[in-house]
Order: sequence, then C-alpha cells, then structure tokens
Amino acid sequence: MNKYLRQLFTAVVALFVILGLSSTIIMAVRANALNNDPRNARSLYHQLGAYRGAILASDGTVMAKSEPVNDAFKYLRTYSNGPLYAPVTGFFSINQTADRGLEASRSMLLNGEADSLIWQRAKAMLTGTTNQGASIETSIDPKLQQVAYDQLGTRDGAAVAIEVNTGRILAMVSTPSYDPNKLATHDTKAASQAYNELSAGQNSPLINRATSQLYPPGSTFKTIVASAALETGDYQTDTKIPAGASYTLPGTATQLPNAEAQADGVNGQISLQEAVAWSSNTAFAQLGVKLGASKVSDMATKLGFGSTITIDGTESTGTPMTATASTFPSDPTDDKLALASIGQGDTTATPLQMAMVAQAIANNGKLMQPTLVDRVRAADLTVLSQTKPQTMANAFSKDSADKLTTMMESVVTEANPQLAIDGIKVAAKTGTAQIGTDNSAIDGWGIGFAPADNPQIRYHIIAIIMVSHQTGDHRNGIIIKSQSPQNLPRHLFSHRRMSVEMSDSVFIHSKCGRLADVMEQHGITQILVRPDLHKCM
Repeated sequence: MNKYLRQLFTAVVALFVILGLSSTIIMAVRANALNNDPRNARSLYHQLGAYRGAILASDGTVMAKSEPVNDAFKYLRTYSNGPLYAPVTGFFSINQTADRGLEASRSMLLNGEADSLIWQRAKAMLTGTTNQGASIETSIDPKLQQVAYDQLGTRDGAAVAIEVNTGRILAMVSTPSYDPNKLATHDTKAASQAYNELSAGQNSPLINRATSQLYPPGSTFKTIVASAALETGDYQTDTKIPAGASYTLPGTATQLPNAEAQADGVNGQISLQEAVAWSSNTAFAQLGVKLGASKVSDMATKLGFGSTITIDGTESTGTPMTATASTFPSDPTDDKLALASIGQGDTTATPLQMAMVAQAIANNGKLMQPTLVDRVRAADLTVLSQTKPQTMANAFSKDSADKLTTMMESVVTEANPQLAIDGIKVAAKTGTAQIGTDNSAIDGWGIGFAPADNPQIRYHIIAIIMVSHQTGDHRNGIIIKSQSPQNLPRHLFSHRRMSVEMSDSVFIHSKCGRLADVMEQHGITQILVRPDLHKCM
C-alpha cells in the first residue's frame, strides 16, 4: 500500500471513529437532555402521544388520567378536582416539563418508558397495541384531603396528615392551589399564559407549601426542646424549670414575654408539663439555653431537621419529590439559641417536617419515612412495586414519647379546650410565629394526633399540621365573635385590611371603651381577650 492509500485509509477510519463517538454521545450520553429539550418537537409529540398511566387515591378515586382526543397529540391529560389534588399530582403540560408532584417523580413509569416496563413495551410492539404507562396508587385519603382543603379555605397555608406507624401521607394540601387542567391544555398559548400567571409573584399557587415553604414553627418547636430535655434523664413532666413573666435575652436588653399569664409559673418556676400546656416562652427560652445548642440541635437533626427529605421517586423513575430541609441555627449565641428554642429567629420548618415530629411522638419516638405511593401497577394490573414502611430514626425513647404525649394532652385539656373531641383523647401543640417587619404578620400552627391513648389502632392515628399565614398586627386588639361579623363597623378594626376569618373572629382596637355597649349594639356573642389586654376587661 502506497503512502497516499495509507493516508486515505487512516482518514476514513478516523471519520468512522468520530462518527461512532458522536452517535454514542447523541444516543446514550445526551439522550435524556435532548429528549427533554423544549425545542425537540419530535420528543414532545412522542410524550403527549403516549397513553400516560392514571394517578389514583387510596380508595381508587382517579386524580389524573389520559383521555383520547382528536388532535395531533392523541391524548389529553385531565385532572379531577384539580386544585384539591394539585400538590400531590403536579401537572403534565404541553410547554412545561413535569417538575413537581407525582407527574415528575414517577414520570418514567407513567409514560411507560421505565426499565421495569420493558416487557410491557415489547408486548405492545408485537401485538400492535398501544403501549400504556403504569398507574400510581397513592396513600391519599380523599375525605381527609377534602376536609383539610376546606378548612384552609382562602388562607395561605398547608396541611399534612400522616399515618403514624407507617409514614403514609393521607392528606397533603397547599393553598392557594391551582387547576392543573389549565396547564395540560393542548392550546400552547393558553397553557403558557396560565403558567406565567400562576408563577408570577412570591405567593405562587404552584408552590407546594407543605414541602417547599419554610416557616418559623413557633411554639410547636417546643416539643423538640422538651424531648431533648427528657432524653437527658434530668427532667420529668413535674420537674420545675425557670420561667417568669419575662426573660431578658442573654447579652441583650430585649425582653421576651409570655402570651398567657399562666405561662409565667409561680415564683418564677413552672413544671415542664405546665410549660408545654401554657406554651411558656420564658421557660423554653431558658431551657434551650440551659440544655445548650448541641443537645437541641441533635434532637432536631434526629427528627429530620437539616436534611432534604425524599417523599417519592428516584432518578430512575423521574425527578424525585423532596421536602426542603428545615433549619436550626448552627453554633448560635445564647440570645439566638433562646429565640430558636421557641421556634423563632433562625429556626424554620416545612409543614411536613412538623407533622413528622408529631408522628414520631405518637409512634413511641420512631420517625418513619414519609411516603406518598402505596404501589405501582402495570397496565395488566401486575404489581411492579409496593412501598414498605421504613424507619428514618429512633429519635427518642418510648418513655419520652409517653411523657410528651401526656404534656400535649394537657395543651388541650388545660389551655385549648376548643381542640377537644368528645370521647377521644387529643394530644396537640399550637404555635404562633410573629414574622415580618415589626412582627406585623403571624404564622399559626397546630400539630397533634388522636386518639392519644391508643396508638396501636391503624388508620385512626394521624399526625396533622396546619399552617395559616395571616397579615395584620395581631399583638394588639381583642378577638371577637359576632352573629353578623360582616356588619360590624370598620372603625372597630385595628387594620382596615383585616378580613373576617372562618371562625368569624376579627380584631378591634385595644382602646376598649364601653365593651358591654359595643357587644349589645353589634351582636357580639363572645370576646376573647389577649393576655396583654386583660386590663381592658
């Protein structure tokens, strides 16, 4: 072979090598990226032309399904009662990649492209039938989901209910919500407009507040500080701890007060149980400082703080659904530790995280992995996978859990009888976190479980957390309940923008005047006076 032929042969071989490498990169290395590229019209038609599997509630209620349509995309994704289930399902859109909910976390199974469905695809190819994606059976209880959604109403908030001994999520609600059907439409202009409107602003309905929004947990965090204290062995429910009407934050001139006079204790002392029952800020701020940041932080970490929590899915099934890591300050100064110990300052948590705290208390200190999917079925009803309960951590002992339960029961029996349920023992902890400029807004919390005295009964033990974000100066004024609150004159309100809440409760000026006359004149049936306004009565 002469010189020129050798050069030509070498060039041809080199070209074949380059072609092979480029083909490998395109078909293997960059396949997923290219398939997901929004400019790839072929991929878009392929995805929308696939029979996507259904997403079902625990009782078989269809939350999402694909319906045949007479257009180029063949199938339209539809959502029944879309706003109710949106935080669970997410959305499948013509111009937006599924990036949240089960539509994202189980995308490969829903569209039939998962490795576990290879024989299903082969069968469809050989028989000439349509390849169908797998169906996803969730743990969501439609009745609980509806109740939680109705209770939140128009509030900015979230609710989560967890089956205590398994970690199964029975309800997960976020408000304000959105209708995924508006994003699933095949009208690209309408879908794009709907997405832009929903994603605009800080209070986007697209945000799943149950898993992705961090709030100061307020006094619900006191359950974590109490568990850390109990685990030392130095504290019991009747152990006296420092309290008082106010506490000066270490190294500052800032006074930390209590919201209730009962939280002050007697002669500057209060039992641990009474401190929980009356939510004593002064007691828990001092207790947190006494325990030290390490002990409080360690307990918070055992309960899930500081870690992103995977709720559903893996990289092989799609984009995993995760909960944002809740936070507790690292190596804080004593003044910041005091605030962090009452759920303020640099302490933040997702609603799911605090529901998990309640779940661990109800489950003898055992923290369960939260799950949303019970099982996955192929189109022929073959079970491809079934979720089994997994323990995340043994956060604290059964003895500590029992004592925490007792203390949380006293929250209901002593301080918050409105939370009681006839014939059922309820364990709960409320919380109010002051946020914003000059504490001009609050986040209201509640965690709990019932029946508190019989945790072995499956399907009756629920840990639930509801967060409601409300604006207005809630530090001043009197809460009133009226037969016709909408007709009350506006000059009574401390804030003109304050609206009447579900409880028909509103705030009026702390300048009480003649309350009896006001009550009679405006049909006010009940007055709940804030602790700092006792003098008004």
